[in-house]
Amino acid sequence: MKPMLSGETAKETEMTTTTRTTQATGLRFLPLVFSALFGVAMITVVGHLQAATLHDAAHDVRHATGFPCH
Repeated sequence: MKPMLSGETAKETEMTTTTRTTQATGLRFLPLVFSALFGVAMITVVGHLQAATLHDAAHDVRHATGFPCH
């Protein structure tokens, strides 16, 4: 316990701590669920595209970002 300085009272040296607890909810798993669903959707969409479509998309991205491709 800290010694009191002159002019202090015992009430001024008291300290209280308030602790707040929250219940764990399903909201913390929401980013994980969203990421999993998004990943499955991307794999499904890309898996059904024609190879030429994927090549053209990659080719356009390379040009748009300034990388030489041919």
